[in-house]
Amino acid sequence: MDPDPNRSFLYKRLKSLKYALRGFSGVAFTQPNFIIHILAIGVVFFVGYFMKISPVEWGLVVMAIGMVLMAEIFNTAIEWIGDMVSPEYNDKIKWAKDAAAGGVLVAAGTAILIAILVFIL
Repeated sequence: MDPDPNRSFLYKRLKSLKYALRGFSGVAFTQPNFIIHILAIGVVFFVGYFMKISPVEWGLVVMAIGMVLMAEIFNTAIEWIGDMVSPEYNDKIKWAKDAAAGGVLVAAGTAILIAILVFIL
């Protein structure tokens, strides 16, 4: 048993954060679509700043960005697991990957609708 349980708790949380950051960077530096999303975020922030959108609109934009990035990360995780579990073609893995990609499409479509509401209407 660890003599200092508070240190152990903090150590475990920091280690958990390290793994999360490693996972994020693994996706960010290997997935072309993620890089496209990051570039789009830069454009959105520039346009939002230039148009002086309200704090509520910023909140919607930030939530949409988070939703798209999260969907892309989950999609990548499903693809990686599918490739590991079944390196050869597997129809069920294909459907799982397609469903995950569909999730990214829904998230991106929702983000586009939010952008239209915030920046155009």
